[in-house]
Amino acid sequence: MNKTRILISDSTDPWFNLTVEDIIFRSMPADQRVLFLWQNADTVVIGRAQNPWRECNTERMEQDGVKLARRQTGGGAVFHDLGNSCFTFMAGKPEYDKSVSTQIVLNALEKLGIAGQANGRNDLVIEDETGLRKFSGSAYRETPDRGFHHGTLLLNADLNRLADYLNPDPKKLQAKGIASIRSRVVNLNTLVPDLSHQTVSAAISQAYQDYYQVAVTTEFITPEHFANLPDFKEKFARQCSWEWNFGSTPPFTHSLDERFDWGGVEMLLNVERGTIQQATIYTDMLDPLPMERFAEALHGLQYQSASVSSCIEKLLHSYPQYQAQLATTQQWLTKQFA
Repeated sequence: MNKTRILISDSTDPWFNLTVEDIIFRSMPADQRVLFLWQNADTVVIGRAQNPWRECNTERMEQDGVKLARRQTGGGAVFHDLGNSCFTFMAGKPEYDKSVSTQIVLNALEKLGIAGQANGRNDLVIEDETGLRKFSGSAYRETPDRGFHHGTLLLNADLNRLADYLNPDPKKLQAKGIASIRSRVVNLNTLVPDLSHQTVSAAISQAYQDYYQVAVTTEFITPEHFANLPDFKEKFARQCSWEWNFGSTPPFTHSLDERFDWGGVEMLLNVERGTIQQATIYTDMLDPLPMERFAEALHGLQYQSASVSSCIEKLLHSYPQYQAQLATTQQWLTKQFA
């Protein structure tokens, strides 16, 4: 068994790559070190303690087919396309040292003509005439006997799309989750034209081998490599699931209000694990019965547009005399939950 391994994913599915990362980390021998290189296509990746409705434009993501992926580590929300390159360094303790993996990445970039530097705890930056510009963010995870450091490099990402998906519509959310800190970012191909994932992967692989003074044969992995591994199907299903990506959000409240020609509505929702635990609705409509029934029906529903819309559809069948009020409420809330 090789003490040092370099793995490169052939998949650009974020749910597959994050599942592979987790399985390797949990199953690798404590005396092994692993470099895992990968890319994600059209994805917003959020930290373990983040609220996607607070961080992301979930409606725009759904329209454009952009996936949401919650990772196991903390930190902020990032947009990945094929202009990003991702890395993960794993090692047992006491060898694990995130300052070493950071230096390996900087050494690789230096070979490519990029004078990057570490800034603070998580970022890699370059300095130009406008100041420090971020091109990499990182997050970390540790257990008693091992740890990993993963991050992303902006090579030629579409920064306009980054703004599309990481600027949510303002919502009156009171959330306990960690909020992202926005930074001024830059693509590395502004310094080295035609920089690619393959070029950067090769440079990091070589810098990794140089640091540890070993020669390693790179292993390319595909979904077929992992299909028959113990627990892979279960872990992949969880990584893909609404329950993990949305439902693992820390508790929050959402207050909404709107005035219609038939009266005003104020709603207060208490949400835990992506499920509405309590709904309170205030209204000055002449007969508040449909809103009272609506508040009762919201209990236990997933906090998402489809669930709320379906709930109102059922009320429309039960209370057809309130069709105008319920239909306009449905149209309003469909946008509010995106």
